[in-house]
Amino acid sequence: MKRLFIIYNPRSSRFCDVKKDVLSRLTEFKGYIIGKYEVEPTNVDKNVSKLAKLLKNDDLIISAGGDATGVISANAILKSGKDVTLAVLPYGNFNDLSRTLGTKTLDDILNDQITSNMSCLYPLEIHVDGKFYRYATCYVTLGMTAEAVPLFDEPKTRKKLQKGHKSSWRSYIYLMTWYFKNRHKKIFIPEFKLNSKLQPKKTSDYAAVNGRSMCRVMKGGYDYRVPKKFRSTTDRLANFWRLFKLMVKSILIRTPGTETEGDILEFTHPSKVSLQAEGEYKTFENVKKIEIKKSEKCLKVIEH
Repeated sequence: MKRLFIIYNPRSSRFCDVKKDVLSRLTEFKGYIIGKYEVEPTNVDKNVSKLAKLLKNDDLIISAGGDATGVISANAILKSGKDVTLAVLPYGNFNDLSRTLGTKTLDDILNDQITSNMSCLYPLEIHVDGKFYRYATCYVTLGMTAEAVPLFDEPKTRKKLQKGHKSSWRSYIYLMTWYFKNRHKKIFIPEFKLNSKLQPKKTSDYAAVNGRSMCRVMKGGYDYRVPKKFRSTTDRLANFWRLFKLMVKSILIRTPGTETEGDILEFTHPSKVSLQAEGEYKTFENVKKIEIKKSEKCLKVIEH
């Protein structure tokens, strides 16, 4: 008999909905041995390693949480090296991976007869100073946008988001408040070359986009379905009008970017750099080089 794991975070802003919409309906999965994995309050790497050790061939994982829960699920599958399928449900602030795959409710998975609508997702692969760091299914950012992410882990912010979880408008208000308070406080990305080309001064952000959306409202494409190719861009977003122009293009047309088969960011001096992969962030010290490329590994996913 096949196994099914529900991955969830009891500390997430929408865990009450996960209990009602998902955990209470596990008996509807016929022909599966049901397991649950509760994300531990440690860090992503430890959760990834622990979950990866539990997986076997032909398992099905349902990530019921935000994009950070999806990051744990996807990385655990890829690290395990097992033939495992991933389905994603949207119970976070932005839910970019769920929007990319089109799965909104548990019925979307049940109605597709679990694995009848599978496809292949080629994630981005991140290396820092030559060492593998993380797989990212939808996008990666460096700089100011990455440094804003810890805002959502602050206890006061999380508590307010739990009260207004039905809409993402609170998240955007908190982001804009943070932006106007912090945009001129520092240089967010130290001087660097992108693929051997020196970038303009005051470049605040780098983004690699692989999925159909970034931060929910910014449109992407279908690069996740193909190997080798994705789009990336840099900009000086501490300037409000540049940010405004970017957001208008991203919402109405598509997030600007240039097609690439891989990016190498080389810093003039060993630098402190903040990086995020779909809401999961980390600050690195004394970084010389960051490489973003398309993984050769295929992640089996359910699309609706």
